Amino acid sequence: MATRVLGIVVFGLLLAVVPCVAQGVSVATFVVDATPPLGSPLCGGAVDPAIAVDDPLSARGIAILPEGQSPIVLCSVDWVGIGNSGHDAWRQALAEAAGTTIDRVSVHTVHQHDAPACDFANADLLAANGLAGKSFNVEFARDTIGRAAAALREAMKTPKPVNQVGVGQAKVEMVASNRRVLGPDGKVLHTRWTATTDPVAREFPEGTIDPMTRAISFWDGDKPVAVLTYYATHPQSHYGKGHVSADIPGLARAAREAEVPDAVHIHFNGAGGNVTAGKYNDGAPENKPVLVGRLAEGMKKAWEATTKTPLTAADIKWETKDVTLPIRAELNQEAETKCLTDPNASQAERMRAADVLAWIQSQMAGSKITLGKLTVGPAVALHMPGELFVEYQLAAQEMKKDATVCMAAYGNYGPGYICTAIAYTQGGYEDGVYASMTTPEVEPVLMDAMRELLK
Repeated sequence: MATRVLGIVVFGLLLAVVPCVAQGVSVATFVVDATPPLGSPLCGGAVDPAIAVDDPLSARGIAILPEGQSPIVLCSVDWVGIGNSGHDAWRQALAEAAGTTIDRVSVHTVHQHDAPACDFANADLLAANGLAGKSFNVEFARDTIGRAAAALREAMKTPKPVNQVGVGQAKVEMVASNRRVLGPDGKVLHTRWTATTDPVAREFPEGTIDPMTRAISFWDGDKPVAVLTYYATHPQSHYGKGHVSADIPGLARAAREAEVPDAVHIHFNGAGGNVTAGKYNDGAPENKPVLVGRLAEGMKKAWEATTKTPLTAADIKWETKDVTLPIRAELNQEAETKCLTDPNASQAERMRAADVLAWIQSQMAGSKITLGKLTVGPAVALHMPGELFVEYQLAAQEMKKDATVCMAAYGNYGPGYICTAIAYTQGGYEDGVYASMTTPEVEPVLMDAMRELLK
């Protein structure tokens, strides 16, 4: 009996000193077509409708499955923007498909302009006032959400194990430039649009940008399974004539996927609200492949600079912070309703009013913006809303210098441009009443939330 007791004690002591087996990680990826039918509105109805498809659009995502945690789902869509109830619908469908909660799902757009928008609240307001289907093809949008959810659900049946994470970054040459060229008085002197023909505006330096593209990759031994890339700029070269295109980042992504075919490539647009290719692009169609090549080369160099480290479930963490963004005082629900319902107002004015009302009503109903932070080993990815100014991305990197900090902006598109506080005093396009639906107080709200997530 004494011997048996001694054996139990020794076995217990051995259990106490033998380390626990590390919990594993797997991922499930999905890609579905997101190309609208010909005739569909593009860019929220702001440009010509689709008459041709130059290259297809897609919705791409990854479910990260650390043992002992609920799935984390990240999705990037080749559309101009997904806002308000449209954003909720995407996240809810993917959450149900993955068997997780909506707060663990982040959906973003790459913001190509020859691509659809999606906001069902906007669509309902327009339909109730004789403008059904003017901002986007609602049936197609719902079908795309359904197919993305079905593809994720199927992928969840056979997830792929991963045991290493790779992190790399490299400079992208001669693509991005700040759109707002300031004069000696600190006011906007020139605006460098995506296509800028003014040689004086193009001559100015690049200005405030983040020139780096970053990559987070998941590996099973020596085999890459998925690659997430990040780069901050408006993504289009030339647009507005009805030719559907995944444009600069989509084509660069395709080039990289052709070179690394074992891995699904998912690209996120960073905080590029005030960044365009305007310094290096006059809008000539022949510039498109040049810009695509430069971004693809930067992505390739980031891939080649990748450093891999072991990955377990303990190395992965998802955290969120819900915030309320301040609504711009100039936005008046009564006035916008009057405009929307006025048959004598222009269609453009009424569609703009529907955009504003969709945002105001969502906020008045208590809807919050969820910011997300994904930690994967030595890398951190922040998931942010709207057309965010690049200063937020640069600030996030300063807040956490001990990690590679990536940013995916263009999450909930409802608020439009999200400027810095000083930008609201400088003039220009982005801080206009209808371009940006937030106030200067949005900066401390977001900066404080990022600081809390990154501490």
